[in-house]
Amino acid sequence: MSPAAFLDHHAADLTALLQRLVRLPTVNPPGENYGAITTLLTRELRSLGLVTRRYAIPAAQLRRHLPPDQRIFPRYNVLGKLAVAGARKTIHFNAHYDVVPVSGQWRHGSPFSGRVDGGWIYGRGTSDMKGSMASCLLALRALRATRTAPRMNVEVSFTADEETDSFLGTGWLVAHAPIKPDYAIVMEGGEGGSVCCGHNGVVWLEVTVHGRAAHGSMPEKGVNALEKMSALVLLLGDYQRQLARRTFATPEGKVMCPTLNLGGCFSSGEGGKINTVPALARFSVDRRVIAIETVAGAERELRAFLAAAARRIPGCRITVAKVSDNHPCFHAPTDPFFAAMARSVTRIRRAPTTFNVSTGFNDMHFFAHHRKIPTLGYGPGGQHEHAIDERARLKDLVAAAKIYADLLTTFAG
Repeated sequence: MSPAAFLDHHAADLTALLQRLVRLPTVNPPGENYGAITTLLTRELRSLGLVTRRYAIPAAQLRRHLPPDQRIFPRYNVLGKLAVAGARKTIHFNAHYDVVPVSGQWRHGSPFSGRVDGGWIYGRGTSDMKGSMASCLLALRALRATRTAPRMNVEVSFTADEETDSFLGTGWLVAHAPIKPDYAIVMEGGEGGSVCCGHNGVVWLEVTVHGRAAHGSMPEKGVNALEKMSALVLLLGDYQRQLARRTFATPEGKVMCPTLNLGGCFSSGEGGKINTVPALARFSVDRRVIAIETVAGAERELRAFLAAAARRIPGCRITVAKVSDNHPCFHAPTDPFFAAMARSVTRIRRAPTTFNVSTGFNDMHFFAHHRKIPTLGYGPGGQHEHAIDERARLKDLVAAAKIYADLLTTFAG
């Protein structure tokens, strides 16, 4: 039996494994159930013949990178390694197991139900990105069950905290774990007939506008932070229009430009009351960084614009704090690795393959920038990531497993 035929016959096993993963709510923040899911993933990898270790992130690093209320939640990364006789090169598969918080009314009640309905599996993490983990594990199971040897050594990592900043997840793994990949697949960013060869970066800032409190009946004696913030937000429209003129063309012919999203988080200061002039207003800035830019340059430019804009507004005083960043990533798909992946996708999906650049960021840049190896993104994907009724299509989960197995048995580096 071929690995593809095995996967067709064991599609229900893939679904059952994904249900087990989804029913462990690894919500980040704060970082729940990391111990339970990494224990499960370690056991799965060992059952497939991989030499596997679970790495606990040292407490000192938890204190350095996490807010106080999250330090009681341990962080773990799992690494499995399979040595193949005669293989010269090593391929690394990576996925994160944390998921974003949930809200709203879901179709099947619990956001962590793992219910199957109409060819889809529902639940937080089905698409982003526990489905990828299940597909990868079943691909390796298919190779083992059919005694089909990969043509490369295999490394598999399941990592923490991608939904925040990846410092204690893939960032830690790439810096500290004993990995030696020649190629890497981060199992998201591309799906269907599209293989990801890059992604946008991001700069997250928090802008605080400082005013002066006064009684609501005498607003002239205060400085209204909300009014100053509103004026500042309007001026940032000029910056958005500037960014729209900066473009980058992807291999598929899509034209991308930097974007600015304001106020994903916004708040007032303490002591707010309807009859008080607000003394503080705070809002977030999400600046997406395209492949031809750098995070450092984007941050300098944005900070300079904010400072200049505040000076144009009488009585506007601001402070700007860095929240986080993530680097952009782009690798022109000229390496034979990209062509091999495209052939595998085309063989399994029986449709032409294109190369895309993702507007969102993922962990590809850790391998592409820090390890400087050809890195791509591909997974089963899905719908409604980070939203109500997140779901993945069962046939896409099986197709992704077939594609991983096909690549491992046709490409030797």
